[in-house]
Amino acid sequence: MIRAGGLVAFPTETVYGLGCDALNPGAAAKVFEAKQRPTFDPLIVHLADRSMVETVVTSVPLSAQRLMDAFWPGPLTLILPKQPAVPDLVTAGLPTVAVRMPDHPIAQALIRTAQTPIAAPSANPFGYVSPTTAEHVRDGLGERVDLILDGGPCSVGVESTILSLAGARPELLRPGSLTLEAIQAVIGSVDRATLSDETVHVPGQSPRHYATRTPVAILPALGAWPVLRGRERVGLLAMSEPRDLAGQFHTVEVLSSSGDLREAARHLFAALRRLDELGLDRIYAEPCAEQGLGLAIMDRLRRCATPA
Repeated sequence: MIRAGGLVAFPTETVYGLGCDALNPGAAAKVFEAKQRPTFDPLIVHLADRSMVETVVTSVPLSAQRLMDAFWPGPLTLILPKQPAVPDLVTAGLPTVAVRMPDHPIAQALIRTAQTPIAAPSANPFGYVSPTTAEHVRDGLGERVDLILDGGPCSVGVESTILSLAGARPELLRPGSLTLEAIQAVIGSVDRATLSDETVHVPGQSPRHYATRTPVAILPALGAWPVLRGRERVGLLAMSEPRDLAGQFHTVEVLSSSGDLREAARHLFAALRRLDELGLDRIYAEPCAEQGLGLAIMDRLRRCATPA
C-alpha cells in the first residue's frame, strides 16, 4: 500500500502515525486531505536506520551525529537541510526536513519493507487529540485510511521532541518525551522557540492544537479546585490521585496514581479523549512542574486549552 501511494496508519512509541511514501508528492497530498491538514504544516519523515538519512538530508552536522548516537531509535526529531528528492509538500516549502527513527518494531519493519522513508503526522483529524491506540485512529479517520496496523497502546504517549539543527544554534521547536535536559547533556545549551513564532516549522507548533470539543481550562495549581456553577457537569484531569474533592466533579481521570510523569504522559491523550466523549460542560486539568517530561505535558495542555 505504501509503495502504491496509499495511506497506512502505524504505531510508534509516541503516537500512531498516518504514513505514506515520503518521496511521493501524490501520496503526501492524500495525507493532508485525510487529516484536513493545512499545507503550511510540514510532516515528519520516519526512517528505519541511519543509512536512510542521506536519502532525505544533504548534510549531518557533528551535533546531529552525536544526538543520533545517543537517542536513535527514539522520540527525537531533528530538523536538517533537505535533499531535492523530498517533495516541497512534505516540508511545507521549507529548505529543511524533519527526520526521526521510531523505536517501535512495527514501524521499523514497515519502513524497511516498503524500502522508502515514510512521512507521517499523527493519525487523527487535524488539531484534535493525538491517537495512542488503533481504535483512536479508526474513530477519527475511519475509511480515509487504507490500512491500520494495530500495535496496541503506545508506550510513551506524547509526540517526539523536535530540535532544529539548521540554524546557527540548536533550537527546541517542540518539547516531547525526550527531555531538554537529556539533549543538553549531549550537545550543550539549546535555545527554545516560543508559541508566538508566526512561522510553523514543525507539526504541533500551532498555539491551538490537540484540541478537544469540550472546553479545557488549566488549574492554577495542584488542588486549586474551581468554584463550580449550578448544575455544570465538569470533569477533572488529575496528575495524581486527588484528595478532598467532595464529589464536586462529575468524573475524574487520574493520569498516574503515584504522580509519575512517564505514566502520566503515556495516559494523557487517551484520558483527554475519554473525558471529551462524556458530553461535559468543561474539563479542568491539573498542572505539573515544567521540568523534564513535565515540559512536554504542559505544552500539550496549553495547546489543548480553550483560549480565555
